[in-house]
Amino acid sequence: MERVDFLIVGGGMAGASAAYELAAHGSVIVLERESQPGYHSTGRSAALYTQTYGHPVVRALTVASWDFYINPPEGFSEHPLLTPRGVLLIGRADQTAALDRDFAEGRRLTPTVERLDRAEALARAPFLKRDYVDGAVWEPTAMDMDVHAIHGGYLRGLKARGGRLVTDAGVTALERRDGLWIASTPAGDFAAPVLVNAAGAWADGLAGMAGARPVGLVPKRRTAITFDPVFADPADVAGLAGWPMTIDVDEQFYMKPESGRLLLSPADETPVEPCDVQPEELDIAVAVDRMEQAVRFSVRRITHKWAGLRSFVADKVMVVGYDESADGFFWLAGQGGYGIQTAPAMGRTAAALATGRGLPAEVAALGVRAEDLAPARLRRP
Repeated sequence: MERVDFLIVGGGMAGASAAYELAAHGSVIVLERESQPGYHSTGRSAALYTQTYGHPVVRALTVASWDFYINPPEGFSEHPLLTPRGVLLIGRADQTAALDRDFAEGRRLTPTVERLDRAEALARAPFLKRDYVDGAVWEPTAMDMDVHAIHGGYLRGLKARGGRLVTDAGVTALERRDGLWIASTPAGDFAAPVLVNAAGAWADGLAGMAGARPVGLVPKRRTAITFDPVFADPADVAGLAGWPMTIDVDEQFYMKPESGRLLLSPADETPVEPCDVQPEELDIAVAVDRMEQAVRFSVRRITHKWAGLRSFVADKVMVVGYDESADGFFWLAGQGGYGIQTAPAMGRTAAALATGRGLPAEVAALGVRAEDLAPARLRRP
């Protein structure tokens, strides 16, 4: 049985970033149930860095991740982690109040956000129908993310710091004995005084194995497709690679350029059991219908379709911290759709709290408190 200081269950972005940071403070092993890490959620992300998306705590953690993504550690990646994209949050005339609300909320942490009228929105996105869009919110600093480079950078960094990833190592049993968590897996038994639960959609199940109370995690299906847009005038597709990510202000759909095509999602959040989730044809049809009401092009052929899991607790804020009833059991779950854009700040935060050092100063300075993340907040009457 191999013993380390920190045993992390889950090799997705959350587990990998925390493992990288924890490896600076002790020995680390990451247990991944699949044959490759990042299979279920990390590898199926829309991959956008936006500081105006999510709960205020999520937005703060996203802002706190900016410096790492712009200036990663030496050797972390051979390529830039972020590349310019921009986000255009669009609305009809009946959605003006929602646009005003999101503009005000976005400006609190991201002063570069702009409120656009119809003409300005159409100048940014001439593929939209003039009689559909009435205005928009523009976030110029939103970026595409190289998820593969980020995830791979964390795993290489973990290895360089002496840590190890073990694949095909789904946890089949957990036991607390003599101050250690002992995890049984097909790849062997592993022990550590601290067990980090970064199991994604399976996090509540892992907690049950440890005798800890669940936090009410709900995995939700998110569907996506890619396609080639068809215009009445084929010349209108010129410049597609530079189009902004375009999102309905009520998050009824979103689209963005992806490898020479367009990626489209209905922004669905359908509760499902933890699984290798697959897309549903109805969700795809809904996405296409919603988008075609707003744009001047159509969908003739879908080139690829898939679905991913986004796991949330009730308040849609991550769960990070020690369980109050299970000694040495540390939660790192509930990343929802924000796990990649917040990974640097979340990795540092998880490592700091797991080692008893309190929140990182740059995270606390943005108004985040440890109790905002702690599992105990979800168990109050």
